Amino acid sequence: MSLNEPFHQQISDLVAQNRVVLFMKGTRHMPQCGFSAQVVKILDELKPSYETVDVLRSPEIRDGVKAFSEWPTIPQLYIDGVFVGGCDIVREMQASGELQELIGVKA
Repeated sequence: MSLNEPFHQQISDLVAQNRVVLFMKGTRHMPQCGFSAQVVKILDELKPSYETVDVLRSPEIRDGVKAFSEWPTIPQLYIDGVFVGGCDIVREMQASGELQELIGVKA
């Protein structure tokens, strides 16, 4: 799957301009899949504000973020410009305290 330059730049800018950004199905207040809802719940407990991108609004962004990260599923979490992972990885990191450390909050 290739990523054309305008969408690569758009995704790159979102990741660079936001300390924490979640590419997800739906919105923070109305997730459209259970995995996205789980990551939102975890992030809401740790951080009052973060950026979300509803991939259902743009097939190019939905496919593009998968190519950008070389990760096949949504949701996708980025912290400080680095791809962290999807739902399972975020849950594991939260359980171990690693996610809290990465975000900069007390476990």
